[in-house]
Amino acid sequence: MALIEIKNLSFSYPGCSETIKNINLSVEQGDFVALFGPTGSGKTTLLRLLKPELSPLGETEGSILFGGKEIKELSQAESSAIGFVQQSTEHQTVTDKVWHEIAFGMENLNYSQGLMSRRMAEVSAYFGIDGIFESKTSEISGGQKQLVALASIAALDPEVIILDEPTSQLDPISANEFLNALKKLNSESGVTIIISEHRLENVIPLCSKICAIDGGEIKAYGPVRETAEKLLKDSKMLPYLPGSARLYSLLGGEGPCPLSVTEGRTYLKKNTLPLFTEEKASDDKAEKEPAVEFKKVYFRYDKDSDDVLRGTDITAYKNEILCILGANGSGKTTMLCCAAGLLTPYSGKIRLFGKDIKKYKNSELYGGVISYLPQNPEILFMKNTLREEMEESGIDFKDIPFDLSYAADIHPYDLSGGERQMAAIAKVMASKPEILLLDEPTKGLDPKAKRDICEVLKKLKEDGITIIAVTHDVEFAALCADRAAMFFRGAVTCTDKPREFFSENIYYTTSISKITRDYAEGIITDNDLAKYIKPEDRSR
Repeated sequence: MALIEIKNLSFSYPGCSETIKNINLSVEQGDFVALFGPTGSGKTTLLRLLKPELSPLGETEGSILFGGKEIKELSQAESSAIGFVQQSTEHQTVTDKVWHEIAFGMENLNYSQGLMSRRMAEVSAYFGIDGIFESKTSEISGGQKQLVALASIAALDPEVIILDEPTSQLDPISANEFLNALKKLNSESGVTIIISEHRLENVIPLCSKICAIDGGEIKAYGPVRETAEKLLKDSKMLPYLPGSARLYSLLGGEGPCPLSVTEGRTYLKKNTLPLFTEEKASDDKAEKEPAVEFKKVYFRYDKDSDDVLRGTDITAYKNEILCILGANGSGKTTMLCCAAGLLTPYSGKIRLFGKDIKKYKNSELYGGVISYLPQNPEILFMKNTLREEMEESGIDFKDIPFDLSYAADIHPYDLSGGERQMAAIAKVMASKPEILLLDEPTKGLDPKAKRDICEVLKKLKEDGITIIAVTHDVEFAALCADRAAMFFRGAVTCTDKPREFFSENIYYTTSISKITRDYAEGIITDNDLAKYIKPEDRSR
């Protein structure tokens, strides 16, 4: 008997057409399943239907069985066997201390004091969070918050853990650590894992099964390699597969499809592909006009805390897209808030187009000079429907670079994470600013939406707008940036053009770069790969 059995499942939100359409699938005990598909395809809705307490309001047809029992009939204790980690750490953190966060679920299920103490000690050691056990949840990094959320669920000894894009706000290293913790739970404790992700490079190699969903329907589901090879022929789903699989597809594909960086490098070595490298573009020596300048900027949140910004020096030029990468907690968002005038440094200078930011009045600063997309886009929404939000900002749906008209009458909070992100980007662009500040603009977006955002930002740059984007998405930065910068401990350690930046990095780089380095120079994106492989070699 399958652990989870979904039969003829359909679901629609009130007043809307079906979001989920006649889904049938089963998940066995010990499976590690990755769910992926376009933004708005029904992934989050499907996952929430698997957790009774989070099941959305609407009309449901069909059935979901957990351990052979209808999921709607589970008791609270039985439902605790289904853990759920949400996309946003802010939505799942309910207490002020790490130890209390771990204990919270057990307290609600009336665990004895002795059992709670034992479980807290176990999971803290297991996930390596004993060093922050007494810390405030507001003071730990995003990666640590996700580990704490996972630990608090693991303490309940669940049979299955469901995760909705848990790495979308994590830097590449923290994301890998989190995924490794999941694989450890799966392989060592037999916990079934169901994870929804857009960033699949490091997820698919861990999985036993993958599931592609589009338009609320299952397009493919089954063992990883077998299902991936089927999806190679689907141009809509191919971008979700790892870089090694995309390389394999580009070259015609012979033998088993590689699904990891190691397998991709082995594939290249065996095929001895005659890649060639185009000449590096010469450095632009033309004089550039500074748009945003940080000069020896220091900032701390209170007088007794450590500095978050420590002598930050960085310049973004007019008509430039500058992407800033770095670990969770390194100060990137704080720097962006200072640039937006939302925080005031205690030392140093910030200039916008040569003028001290302190000399701008609020009406002047936010009336066309700067627009800011926060990391949590929900704070931008105040109306009951997306239509009202767009009307308030003077936005016509037909003028938005991505289609959201189908969601016009939905409450913004009922949109998927990716849909909310796209709506928020449309809102912040509405004021036509000279400087656009974006904090994690691709969070929750599928590969097509990311490429659409790239094209929109490049068009804005051509129109004279300066864009600074803080991001953990190395693929997006490689595709979009004119320059990329690394932030570390409150300061910029290096700034370079994307090709040099990602080619010289070891961990903060793209999967394509990891696969092709040592075989060819400067290949960091799929576009580079397609350009560098000779046409006669694509049918090999």
